[in-house]
Amino acid sequence: MQSYDVIVVGAGASGMMAAISAARTGARTALLEHMPEAGRKLLSTGNGKCNFTNQVQGVQYYRGGDPAFVLPVFAQFGVTDTLNFFEEIGVWWKEKRGGYIYPANEQASTVRDCLLLELAHQKVELFCGIGIRAIKKQKGTFFFDTKQGGFCAGCCVLATGGKAAKKTGSDGSGIPYVVGFCHPVSDFVPALVQLQGKQSFLKELAGIRAEGTLSLYVDGTKTVSDTGEIQLTDFGVSGIPAFQVSRYALTALREGKQVLAELDFVPQASDQELAGAFARQRKRAPRRQAADWVKGVVNSRLGPVLLRQAGIDPRHPLERLYEQQQQRLFEELKRLRIPIIGSKSFDFAQACAGGVLTGEVSPDTMESRLVPGLYFAGELLDIDGMCGGYNLQWAWSSGWVAGLHSGRAGGKRRESR
Repeated sequence: MQSYDVIVVGAGASGMMAAISAARTGARTALLEHMPEAGRKLLSTGNGKCNFTNQVQGVQYYRGGDPAFVLPVFAQFGVTDTLNFFEEIGVWWKEKRGGYIYPANEQASTVRDCLLLELAHQKVELFCGIGIRAIKKQKGTFFFDTKQGGFCAGCCVLATGGKAAKKTGSDGSGIPYVVGFCHPVSDFVPALVQLQGKQSFLKELAGIRAEGTLSLYVDGTKTVSDTGEIQLTDFGVSGIPAFQVSRYALTALREGKQVLAELDFVPQASDQELAGAFARQRKRAPRRQAADWVKGVVNSRLGPVLLRQAGIDPRHPLERLYEQQQQRLFEELKRLRIPIIGSKSFDFAQACAGGVLTGEVSPDTMESRLVPGLYFAGELLDIDGMCGGYNLQWAWSSGWVAGLHSGRAGGKRRESR
């Protein structure tokens, strides 16, 4: 039986950070990972460039049952602390696009490798390929039954991730441990993922990229919206705006609600401004065909579909379009509606929503309110961030805080024996 002050389960971003933080308190720390190597998911973040945080922060960039849960965590370890930490362990960084932070060489492997070097520097014992059969707590000590032998520790940090990107090790395997401690967990749903729609015209639009605004309606009520490059696919809607609203869509669908995506392909103009532009063009060139006018407003492949949806013959001259037809065309340009029926699977998701309910976790220490000595970090909790480095910032912050307090508690427990 190998004995430690702290055992961290899961060697992803939050787990590696938790282990480093715990070890820096002087706690004897082990890190158990069921994959053959640590930090595999990190290598694919930001398309391999690793957008590892964002200078622009606020509770509005985080989602969950209680997004404000992040505030006490960030007060202990925020963006400045994160940047200082990575500089300290050897990662040079640069800022792009008004707040997005990347390693200076834009290689995710640099972030992973420097974390591994720091784990070794702090004498964290890393065990990869560990198959954990069970985790139990007896007489104040956590016991780990694994295929490679037994482990025990005074404190345990669960940082096993959610279900996004199963091939990298984030496969939901940590949930049975949480359930075993009778901790309440909300179901995981994919987040930052492509949405599946139900419209016959989608195959015609596959491959189109257009700047626009995607608004999400749940049971007829507008819930959230985002503006950026919308990507239309043969199965639905993709692009950053779809990613940003996906967790709301999928949570609503799980609850049996109706979900509708409304696409505005002319977000820079109001309805009145669009109508005014049409009126001026009709006055200047009354015989110009409807298809030609629409072609000047949106993607040339999108125009014919919008005209058909509006019930307009694309060959009709502008002067022959009566007011009702004009209004229908403006509606399609500003409010093309696509019923949402689901999303791509967890394998395509960059993150997931759901997890350990934060109401049963202390935001000051990341310790369970139900099981003393049990701590949580990262995506396993019911907190997820928007695109732009927010999920990794949550991993760093929650991992650091969980490691700090578990390390202190584990060290005190050893000294008291």
